[in-house]
Amino acid sequence: MAKLTFLGTANAVADEHHENTHLVIEGENRVILIDCVGSPVVRLKKAGVDLSQLTDIILTHFHPDHVSGVPLLLMDLWLLGRRDLLDLYGLNQTLDKLEGVMDLYGWQNWPNFFPVHFHRLPALQMTRVLENPDFRVFSSPVKHLIPTLGLRVESTQGGKIAYSCDTEPCPEVVELAANTDFLIHEASGKANGHSSAAQAGQIASQANTRALYLIHYPTHSRQEELIPEAQTTFSGDVYMAEDLMTVGF
Repeated sequence: MAKLTFLGTANAVADEHHENTHLVIEGENRVILIDCVGSPVVRLKKAGVDLSQLTDIILTHFHPDHVSGVPLLLMDLWLLGRRDLLDLYGLNQTLDKLEGVMDLYGWQNWPNFFPVHFHRLPALQMTRVLENPDFRVFSSPVKHLIPTLGLRVESTQGGKIAYSCDTEPCPEVVELAANTDFLIHEASGKANGHSSAAQAGQIASQANTRALYLIHYPTHSRQEELIPEAQTTFSGDVYMAEDLMTVGF
């Protein structure tokens, strides 16, 4: 069974109990990091992830609360002696900007740096991001303030999950989450580029997913109100994602 760990669950403003939202998914042979913030080596170790087993990074969009940890992770893996290829996926806009940041750090001059393969994804619905003996991953553009991807992950053992990333309610997330075991949906609050818990529940209902995990929520207020709010529009199980919580699928 594949395992998902919520490495962080906060919206853009983290607190002492909630890091910014990012996830890691572990299979038998591949370990996929979805977004990367904070001190990634420390967070991955807390989650019990063997750093040498990390194979893939998917970046959903280029906001600092989703990508700020990438330069540090790449440097730390290099300093720890990594030599294996790392596959990194994202939209053209995301990877162009990341490459520009890494150029500012002069990574091309880091001696014996391990290979990083950039996979530039089109902004098309149900794009196949990767396929391997553990997973199939698909992406679709969602409705955020900048170009952003939502994801669907299918385990080869039969589990199916979806992640909205940062988005207003949109049909693309419904398609990504259709008939999944659970949907991870943001609950920042109803606003341009974001969704409320009730809106997340509506999307979960339309997608016929079995369960809903609320993520990317405000950490300084209203947390206790989010599950009841989502339950007004979704009859399935609703959970608050919490840092270092694990879920099998």
